[in-house]
Amino acid sequence: MISITIDNQEILCRDGDTILSAAGEAGIFIPSLCYGQHLPAQGACGLCVVEIAGSNRLLRACATPVCEGMVVDTCSPRAVSARTRLLELQFSSHTGDCIGPCRLACPAGTNCQGYISLIAEGQLINAYETAMAAHPFPGSIARVCPKPCEAKCRRKEHDEAINIAGLKRFIADVGTDYVPHISPDTGKRVAIIGGGPAGLTAAYFLRQAGHKVDVYEQMPKMGGLLRYGIPEYRLPKAVLDLELSVFERMNVGFINGVKLGEDFTLSFLKRRHDAVIVAIGAGVSRTMDIPGEGLSGVVGGIDFLCDVALEKAVSVPQQVAVIGGSNTAIDAARTALRLGAISVTVAYRRTKDEMPADPAEISEAEEEGVKFMFLVAPIEITEENQKASGIRLQKMTLGEADSANRRSPIPLQGQEDWLKADMVITAIGQMVELNRLKILKQSRSAIKMDPVTFKTSKPGVFVIGDVTGLTAYAIEAIGHGRKAAKAVHEYMTAQKPPWEVLPSILCKNEKPPDFTQSPKAPRQINAKTKSPKGFSEIHLNLTTQQAIKEASRCLSCGCGGFNECKLIPLANKYDANPSKYINGKKPEYPINTENPLFTYDANKCVLCGLCVKACSNDRAILTMANRGNKTTVVAHSQSNCAKCGNCQKICPVGARTARGPNV
Repeated sequence: MISITIDNQEILCRDGDTILSAAGEAGIFIPSLCYGQHLPAQGACGLCVVEIAGSNRLLRACATPVCEGMVVDTCSPRAVSARTRLLELQFSSHTGDCIGPCRLACPAGTNCQGYISLIAEGQLINAYETAMAAHPFPGSIARVCPKPCEAKCRRKEHDEAINIAGLKRFIADVGTDYVPHISPDTGKRVAIIGGGPAGLTAAYFLRQAGHKVDVYEQMPKMGGLLRYGIPEYRLPKAVLDLELSVFERMNVGFINGVKLGEDFTLSFLKRRHDAVIVAIGAGVSRTMDIPGEGLSGVVGGIDFLCDVALEKAVSVPQQVAVIGGSNTAIDAARTALRLGAISVTVAYRRTKDEMPADPAEISEAEEEGVKFMFLVAPIEITEENQKASGIRLQKMTLGEADSANRRSPIPLQGQEDWLKADMVITAIGQMVELNRLKILKQSRSAIKMDPVTFKTSKPGVFVIGDVTGLTAYAIEAIGHGRKAAKAVHEYMTAQKPPWEVLPSILCKNEKPPDFTQSPKAPRQINAKTKSPKGFSEIHLNLTTQQAIKEASRCLSCGCGGFNECKLIPLANKYDANPSKYINGKKPEYPINTENPLFTYDANKCVLCGLCVKACSNDRAILTMANRGNKTTVVAHSQSNCAKCGNCQKICPVGARTARGPNV
C-alpha cells in the first residue's frame, strides 16, 4: 500500500490508483465532469486539477497516479480559481434551460412542471406529493394566487397559458393522508409568532428537519389571511382545514388565542427556544385620515372580512361604498352583496387598468352587480344622525408615469362628486402592529432585517412575511416561510436543510420555443356555478379528463436532466459566472430525436467525451467531429446501436435526456 496525504488527511491507497480515485475512496471530494468509473481517464474538463507539493503547476487528479509520500491540496486558491475559470469556459458553449419559467416565477419555487407532467401520465398521488414538497397549501393557494407562473408560461406565445392553478387545485383536492418525511429529533426548538401562510410554511419545513416547532396565534384558528381575509366563496375553509391537518400529523404545536405583548413577550419565547420567527402579518386596516372616518358605519376592509369569517352578526345596509382597488376591496364588495346589500359601489382613484386587484375578480364582481367609480378619491365621509351617509369624492386625472411606470392621480381642483352610502368599507391597505415589536429595530413601517437571512437586530430572532414590508400576496409570504426555514435551520445547526433548495446560478434560455410539434389546443378552464350569489365556492374543479388533457398541453420547458446535472451544482459551489466568456451568438444545433431511448441536444453538450467512451462494446457509433467552438458529438448509423442507454445515463449535463411517454 502507498501512503499519501490529501487535505491534511493521511490515506492508504493501492499502487496504480489515481489521486481522484484515491480521494473518492477516502470520501474527499474533487470535482470532475469527464470522469467515469471503469472508463479510461482523459482529463477533458480539467476541473479535477489539484496542487501537489513540489510541483510548479496544477495537475489533473484523474490522470495523475499516486506515489509514496505525495502531499495533495485539493482546495488551494490556485486550484479553486482554475476551476471557476474552467466552469465559466464550459458555459460559453453550453446553452441550457435549467428550470421552466413557470417555476422560476413562483415565489415558493413550486415545481409546476413536475406535477403537471405527472398529471398528464395519470400519476395523481405523485403529482399531489410533488406539489406538497413546495409548500403545505397547494389547494388554498391555487384558489387565491395571482398566478405569476401562468404569466411566464411559454405556451401562451402559441395559444393560451397552461391552467397551472387549476391543475394544482385538481391534485390538491385529490388529497391523501400525506405526511412529509421528518428527520430524527435534533433537540432544537423554534417558536413561530403568527399562524398565517408565512409562519405555517416555516413551521412545515423546520419540522421536516427534525426540530420541535410551536406556532403562537392570536386568532381562534390557524390560517391567518387564508382564513380571515379571503371569503368562503373563493376559499372554502374545509380546504384550508384539510391542509392544516397535515401539521397535526407532523406534531407541530398550535397555541391559539394568545397575543404577543399581552399573553407573552418576544424575550420570554427567546429564553425558551433556540430561534424565534416573527410572522404576525399586516392585520390592521390602514386609515384614510379624512373627516368622518370615525363615524358609525365606517369599517376597515380586512376587519369586515374577518368579522364575516368569524360568523359574527354583521349587519349590512342597502347602500355600501368600498374605497380602494385591491383584492380586499373586491372581496369586501362581493361579500357585502352576499349579505344583502342592494347597491355596492367601489370607488378607486385611478382607472380600471391600474387596479391592483386580479382582473378576473374585477370582472366577476361586475357580473354580480358591483358598480365602479374611477378617478375619484375620498375627501370626507358625510354624516346623518351620527352615522355615515355618504362620501365626498374628489375627481382625479392621471399624471405622468413614475419610476415604476405607474401614473399618479392628480386632483381636478373644484370638481367633486358625492356617493350615497350607509356603510363605508375602507380597503386601501393594511399595516403591521409594530408597537408590539419595539424590542426590534424598525425601518419605516416594517421591521429592519436582512433580506437573505431574515435576521433582525436581536440574535436568534427572524422576521418574515408582511412584517418585513416585502410581501403582498400569500404565495410571497409562503416563499418567505420556506426561505426563512432554511436560514433558521442553518443558524441552529450549521448544516444544509434536508429539503430541495434551488441553486442561485442557473442557465436560462431566452430562445423562442419551437411549436412545430405542438398543435394548438384550447385551454381547459374551471367552470363556474350557475348562481354565484351565496357563499358556496364559485369555481368548480376540473374533471380528471379535463386535467389530463390540460396537463398534456405543457411544453415541458426546462432541462429533463436538471436533477442529475453536475454542471450547475459545481457552478454554484465555485461561484462561476455563466455569461463571463460568452462573446456573440453561440452555435445552434437541432435536437436529435433519432434514438428511441433519448433525445440529444448538442447545445447543452460540454464535450466531456464520456458518451463516446461509454458506447457499448466499442461500437463507435459516437465520435467527435469538427474543431474549435464547432466541435460536437456525432452519432453514426443507429442500426448498429445496442440500445444500452449508457451514453444517456453517463451524461453529466442533461444533453442526452430519456424520452418520455409523450415524446
